[in-house]
Amino acid sequence: MTKKNKTLALYHKLQRWPMGNKLFSLAICRMAPYFGSVSPLITDLRPHRCECIIKKRRKVENHIRTMHVIAICNGLEIAMGAMAEASIPAHLRWIPKGMTLDYTAKAGSDIRCVAEVSPEAWQPGDMDVTVTAYDSNDVVVVKGSIKLWISEKKPK
Repeated sequence: MTKKNKTLALYHKLQRWPMGNKLFSLAICRMAPYFGSVSPLITDLRPHRCECIIKKRRKVENHIRTMHVIAICNGLEIAMGAMAEASIPAHLRWIPKGMTLDYTAKAGSDIRCVAEVSPEAWQPGDMDVTVTAYDSNDVVVVKGSIKLWISEKKPK
């Protein structure tokens, strides 16, 4: 019998509650406090895919009143991290190793950050997670990948 994924189980449990997405997002930010700087809202989490929303507000804007690209990168990393925690096989572990991103358009609205990977990708070694940020009109504003190092867990 396979072990139940704790992250995915918590997400599904909180979906039954009012404001469950907000509660789950707060829990993620409690585990990794810096993520709270962009106040993410995880809106969809399933194995190998996660989406979160970053609201456009003054604290994440740049000097031209568009969303700062580093805030978007933070949102993409949140989506990747939640997806990884909800997807990784129990015998493996992960750590981020790098990001390669292209800024393709100005981000003048709320941003939807998406992280995706194929189920077959979960193998020891380097793994690229596809990340894409969309504005409210579904225009891609940032796209690229986050490289993870996947390794076997040490036996207990």
